[in-house]
Amino acid sequence: MSTIFAKIIAGEIPADFLHEDEQCVVIRDIQPQAPVHLLVIPRKPIPKLAEADPADQALLGHLLLVARQMAHEHGIGDAFRTVINSGAGVGQTVFHLHVHVMGGHRASEQSLNS
Repeated sequence: MSTIFAKIIAGEIPADFLHEDEQCVVIRDIQPQAPVHLLVIPRKPIPKLAEADPADQALLGHLLLVARQMAHEHGIGDAFRTVINSGAGVGQTVFHLHVHVMGGHRASEQSLNS
């Protein structure tokens, strides 16, 4: 079954790529949870982090470096959060691994528990 992210990567669903390379793409989250909320999506369709294997090590590292780059380019490089949900039980809704990059809140607006 093809996910919405696979369809975006294939060009079947239009999206504004903020970054694109041979390993991943970056788009804005359509339901942002922060003023800046980006998704770093690998081209390789790994359903969830729990299903990644040692052969994915370089790809996983690349995703985090792209997350850092995008945070800097979007003005949140000094304080941002990365989240990877792995499984429905923790809120994963699209079963194509992706990294959320979120930031832009002032420190006084953020909960210590978030």
